[in-house]
Amino acid sequence: MKNYLIITLAAVIFAASPAMAQDDWAFLGKYASANAELKESPKAVLMGDSITQCWYDADPGFFNNNNFACRGISGQTTSHMLVRMRKDVVQLHPKYVVILAGTNDIAKNNGFIEVDDIYGNIVSMCEIAKANKIKPVICSVLPVKKYRWRPEVTDCADRIIRLNAMLKEYAKKNRYTYVDFHSVLKDEENGLPSEYSYDGVHLTNAGYDIIEKILLDTLK
Repeated sequence: MKNYLIITLAAVIFAASPAMAQDDWAFLGKYASANAELKESPKAVLMGDSITQCWYDADPGFFNNNNFACRGISGQTTSHMLVRMRKDVVQLHPKYVVILAGTNDIAKNNGFIEVDDIYGNIVSMCEIAKANKIKPVICSVLPVKKYRWRPEVTDCADRIIRLNAMLKEYAKKNRYTYVDFHSVLKDEENGLPSEYSYDGVHLTNAGYDIIEKILLDTLK
């Protein structure tokens, strides 16, 4: 049986602070040791935020048994991840980069950003990957009805749907793989049901079980 660890909402909110590290705002050094210790190139690097970071904490065997490298950092936006692409993806020489990003942009973790610009950051990550012969795998942003740490954001469900539609079309146009977690996990209000999320944003064990199966089936 998997040994799952659920990170508390308080810890996630703390990590999501815009002043995460003034001397290393993108956390370029977080995975420096792990990157240096890799003995072989991973099959895939999973680039993301707390949803990806918690994924490893929940089920390290999913990563270790499939030769996946977790490079998620709690609280990060697509701007942070774009800066990290070279150190945490390109220099590891994976076959795939699995990008699960954008929810913290919608939540205004780094201030307001237009959906078009969130999309543009993810497109830029894909372009960097392609230029380095790494195959981009674009994941839909998970459904969210409300961010508890950003109650003023009231249109997140609709903005996520719009961003996902743009990402799906971009993937289709460029023949990249698009992984649709959103339609499988959403409830009737385009949020995450309690079965799959303990706070409406982050996944429970059951939620991770579902996206693991979808991703493995996709990469096969």
